[in-house]
Amino acid sequence: MKIILVGASGTIGQAINEELGKNHDIIRAGRNGLDVTVDITSVDSIKSMYEQVGKVDAVISAAGGAHFSPISELTPDLNEIGIESKLKGQINLVLLGMDYVHDNGSFTLTTGIMMDDPIPQGASAAMANGGVKTFVKASSIEMPRGIRINSVSPNVLRESLDKYADFFPGFEAVPASRVALAFKKA
Repeated sequence: MKIILVGASGTIGQAINEELGKNHDIIRAGRNGLDVTVDITSVDSIKSMYEQVGKVDAVISAAGGAHFSPISELTPDLNEIGIESKLKGQINLVLLGMDYVHDNGSFTLTTGIMMDDPIPQGASAAMANGGVKTFVKASSIEMPRGIRINSVSPNVLRESLDKYADFFPGFEAVPASRVALAFKKA
């Protein structure tokens, strides 16, 4: 299969590339350009990526940012980070990519554990994750040409504990390689 992997340079993206790259042709996409450059907050950038790559069998998004702060400090501008990136960015990968995905192909987007198991300072990220999850569920019943759409909701990663452990007390961290298997399944 020919797969576009958006967010390929991130921790999850690297693990997905390692797992799926064993048997598939992976086109690594990201802000820093690996095989192709894309900024998922820009409709024009997403369109350009698809035009450059052409038809594919699958699109995987392991990309999307959000702001973490106490709700009392969350402003509309800070909340827009998650809306523009994690939520709209991933949804736009689907909306703009449907004509580039072969019949019976697939999209797999990334959400996160905090939409179901909230953490302090994670309201904006949870909102974006929940929006992606709901979009996937609702759009799955009407995707054209046999195209599938799924989402993966990872827990905090072992590889990221040095940065995020304080946000996730009591959570059982998982290795990125295990998360990559969820993308393989999807």
